[in-house]
Amino acid sequence: MESFMTDRLTRTRAAGVLAVLRAPSPEAALDAADAIIRGGITGVEVTYSTPDAPAVIRELIARHGERAHIGAGTVTTAAQAAAAADAGAEFLVSPGTLPDLTRTMLDTGRVVMTGALTPTEVMVALDLGVDVVKIFPASLGGPAFLGALRGPFPDAPLMPTGGVKPDNLADWFAAGAVAVGAGGDLANSASIAASDWADLEARAARFAAALATVRG
Repeated sequence: MESFMTDRLTRTRAAGVLAVLRAPSPEAALDAADAIIRGGITGVEVTYSTPDAPAVIRELIARHGERAHIGAGTVTTAAQAAAAADAGAEFLVSPGTLPDLTRTMLDTGRVVMTGALTPTEVMVALDLGVDVVKIFPASLGGPAFLGALRGPFPDAPLMPTGGVKPDNLADWFAAGAVAVGAGGDLANSASIAASDWADLEARAARFAAALATVRG
């Protein structure tokens, strides 16, 4: 099982940071993702709070191909999971872990990441067979909380989302993160609203530099 999990997560591990992208329009989402990828962060989670998320996913894959790791986030229905998979999403992320929805997500064959915070929720997600447990909102406990979860779950692939910044990136990975999800400090909503793509690219560059330092 461990080798299977490692193989499944090769591209997620390589990306290291997934930008959690929420945009007011498909056009803004595409421009924002392009800027983030230019800045050096190649993992992009296009959330379903973005209009026409599957079309954005399909276009990003067409533009960037294997260079980027593109998936869908805020998946809350079976229809969303199917549409994202049909668009070519490599991974599907849900903020929580609903058994029926999780099984539907797993049936797509995509990498599945579902949300949890408590040890019980982590156990439910692992029992269902998800590839990654998204610890959300990780900002509530910080890296120390992620490290504490490593006690009972030493081999579980955990991805903290919320509260991840360039200056604490090393702490999250030291605590055992397989990857991290970064929202406002990377895919900043104010910058997206202002079409400030240079700022997004600069934010991504700071994350990319911090990730490079973590990896030595």
